[in-house]
Amino acid sequence: MARIHLIEGPVGAGKSTLAAQLTQRHAAPRLILDDWMVTLFRPDRPATGVMEWYAERKDRCIEQIWKVTCGLIDAGTDVVLELGLIQQSIRQQFFDRVDAAGYELTVYVLDASRDTRRERVRQRNRAKGQTFAMDVPDAFFEMASDMWQPFDDFESEGRDVQFISTDE
Repeated sequence: MARIHLIEGPVGAGKSTLAAQLTQRHAAPRLILDDWMVTLFRPDRPATGVMEWYAERKDRCIEQIWKVTCGLIDAGTDVVLELGLIQQSIRQQFFDRVDAAGYELTVYVLDASRDTRRERVRQRNRAKGQTFAMDVPDAFFEMASDMWQPFDDFESEGRDVQFISTDE
């Protein structure tokens, strides 16, 4: 049966790198929220009120990514997702959808020390290499890192969850 490979973790943990590896390993398309957001909405980003603007568009993108995911899974194709589900309640809503659809799910939870992640993000901003989607200023990195809610035992119970430390 086709499987959803969901990658979660704080900013700079290595999610996009793992997504590329899983794409190769499972011959699966990857659907990355940041790619959708940049392609669809970057030209329209306002100078102020960015968080409210972003949240509404993120929800719309995730809804469309879910529709595409369902089509792929129903056609027998694994899918690699990187959705930025940084809060437990939002992840639970996603898990409820997966469960209701009867899909197989593996969750990869990546993490590294804050200093390691901060340096990775700065390097990614400078290099603008393969995993670069958008500049992540230090202030945004700190805010997003503060918002990340780690998985706990309850959230992981009964699920195929793989915890991966990416500290080097």
